[in-house]
Amino acid sequence: MRKKSAYWNPYMAGIALGLVLLSAFVIAGRGLGASGAFSSAVTACAIAVDPGHAHQNPAYERYAGDGAGGPFRDWLVFEILGVLIGGFVSAALSGRLRLGVERGPHTRVPARLFLALGGGVLMGFGAKLARGCTSGQALTGGALLSAGSWAFMAALFAGAYAFAWFVRREWR
Repeated sequence: MRKKSAYWNPYMAGIALGLVLLSAFVIAGRGLGASGAFSSAVTACAIAVDPGHAHQNPAYERYAGDGAGGPFRDWLVFEILGVLIGGFVSAALSGRLRLGVERGPHTRVPARLFLALGGGVLMGFGAKLARGCTSGQALTGGALLSAGSWAFMAALFAGAYAFAWFVRREWR
């Protein structure tokens, strides 16, 4: 097994992320985000199960298009696939690739998975209500100097900091 390598310098990682965001604007004409990829995948599943319902439902309208190509017509799906593949390759190259569940010393695996799933579901609903995910709001909206995105991020960090008190014991 390879020896673990050091993490990237956070400033260099931030610069690299900024360059990726700039490239997305130049090449694709839009910023980064994740929720659109999941919406495209859900829409493709809805079309496969009941095309009539999916094409009449306004929630699917933006992602349905003419149905050609399924979820792979949306470039955000490829972005998410790239994130998954890139994370796997990065972990393998740095010697950090292993199967496990990150958790506190006194937290059982089922409880950790339940908390992670619950948080993910809440974030998913929040992303749909906000018409965009956290990464899209922070990266894309922040880069465009959107006041709403900056206000959202301030509220997100404040809310997370306040809520951390309730779950901090899970990690001790």
